[in-house]
This record gives sequence, C-alpha cells and structure tokens, in this order.
Amino acid sequence: MNNEHNQHAQHAHHHDHTHGMAKQALRIAFLLTIVILFAELIGGFLSHSLALISDAAHTLTDIFALGLAWFAAVQAERPANARNTFGYHRVGILAALTNAVTLILVAVFILWEAVQRFQHPEPVTPGIMSIAALISILINLYIGFGLRKEKSNLNVRAATLHVFGDVGASVAVIIAGVVILFTGWTFMDPLLSVAIALYIAFGAWSIVRETADILLESAPKDITLGSLVDEVKQIEGVNAVHDLHVWRISNGMTALSCHISVDEVTSQENARILHDINELLEHNYNINHATVQLECKAHSSGCCTEERLYCQLEQSHSHQHEHTPEHVV
Repeated sequence: MNNEHNQHAQHAHHHDHTHGMAKQALRIAFLLTIVILFAELIGGFLSHSLALISDAAHTLTDIFALGLAWFAAVQAERPANARNTFGYHRVGILAALTNAVTLILVAVFILWEAVQRFQHPEPVTPGIMSIAALISILINLYIGFGLRKEKSNLNVRAATLHVFGDVGASVAVIIAGVVILFTGWTFMDPLLSVAIALYIAFGAWSIVRETADILLESAPKDITLGSLVDEVKQIEGVNAVHDLHVWRISNGMTALSCHISVDEVTSQENARILHDINELLEHNYNINHATVQLECKAHSSGCCTEERLYCQLEQSHSHQHEHTPEHVV
C-alpha cells in the first residue's frame, strides 16, 4: 500500500513539475514575442514592407496563442474540487484547439494575401526589412527550441507551432527580399507565403484531430485495447473483463475504468488481483488513474457480456446495471 501511495505521489509530482516548466517557458515566450512584434512593426514601416507588416500581424496571433497557452498552464495547476473532480487539465486542451483553429484561419489569410500579391506585386526595401526579420528569427528560434522541451504537452505544442510558423514567415521575408533584389522576380514573395500557409495548416489540422479525440474521450491511439484485455485476463484469478472505458483526461494523463469478473475469493486475494492489475496498467500502458471493480457474479442484465466488451450507456433511467461489487479501487 505504501509503494502504491509513493507511486501516486511521484506521478503527481511529475505532473506538477511538468506544468511548472511549461508555465515558465510560455511566460518567457509571451514576453519575447512582444519584442518581436515591435521590431517587425518598426521595420515594416521604415522599409515600407507590406510583407513584414503582414508578418507582424501573424506575430500578433502568436502573442494571443502564447498568452492563451500560458493561461491554460496556470489553470491546469488549480486543484480538483467538487465541481471539477479531474481538475482543470482540459483547459489546456481547449486552448490547444482554439490555437489550432486560429492557425488554420491564419493560413487561409496568408493564402488570400498571396493571391493578392500575385495580382499586385509589392516592391520591397530589403535592408531594414531583413534586419527586422532576422531579429524575429533569432528570438523565435530561442523561444521555439525552449518550448519543444515540453513536447508532451499538447497545449504547448500548439503554441510552438505558432512560433515556428512565424520563423518560416520571417525566413520567407528575407529570402523573398534577397531574390527580388537580385532578380526582380516579385512572385517569390507570394510563392513562399503559400508554402508557409500549407505547412501551418497541416500541423494545425493534426492538433485539431488530436484535441478532438481527447474531448470525445476516444481511446488513445498508442493503446491496443485487445492486447490490454488479454494481458489483464492472464492475471491469476481474473475470469473476464467488461464495461471497459479508456480515455485521456489530458496529455500524459490516461484513465481507465472496468469491471473484472473473479471467483469467490478472499479479501486478501482480491487485494492481490487489484495490485497486479494496477501494476500491469501502470508499467505496460502508463495508466496511473484506474478504477477497477471486482465482481463475483455475472451481469443479470446481460448488456456487458464478454461479447460486448464496451458497455453501451443508456440515456434512459429505466436501464440499470446490476453488479455485485466486491472491491472498488
């Protein structure tokens, strides 16, 4: 029991430490991105570069994204309560979804702007423009590589994509300026903008899909439920598994609930079965939050037999499961 308590304590400490690092990295990124915004705006107006001013508009979305991600990281540290029993970890998922949708809108705007530039090319003054873009690149690279250390956090990943998207935009500004300076080929600017927009949209769509899976409480893609059930059934004393639900609360936080059919055994044997199941789930599947109910009798309703591993929940109150619980963890 003490070992189990220590494991849970270590797991809680790991999440607290992770959220603390994410919050600090996002705070630094937010403040440095404000510096980038002013550098690009000043450089854009001095060089009369519409491309750099447009990049500053993209940087403004970075500030919004990083501020939202920072807010979500702070909210995730709030303790669970009677209303939000899992805490506020889903705030980060909602923030990641919002950021990803914003990125897609930004990509659409860049594509629209690129079409306008194809029709009406804009002359640029590459000197000041390149210096401002270079400042943006250096600071954003520092921010981006700092945030990549928190790659397990989906909220931070969405914000990181914003940052590297801005790096790409700044690189495009410099390349386009240099190419136009030496060749006069003004189509280089909108052509690179299209490539950047497609890159941003592709990355954002993957985040939308992942956040949607979490909000829909889908089973994690890295867990094969059939293998999980087979391994649990190999534990001595386990007869069957039903009412199985596996979902992600947030990044790195996977939960499971299930009913286990066992023989009529002693409380000591039940405790051994529960311990073995929890050990298996934690070490093989990184599931640290498991609710396992042991039963000594089969369902009388027959809705969750082994042929129907995943119980269909009913909205009507007339249908109730008749379980005979032996132990709940």
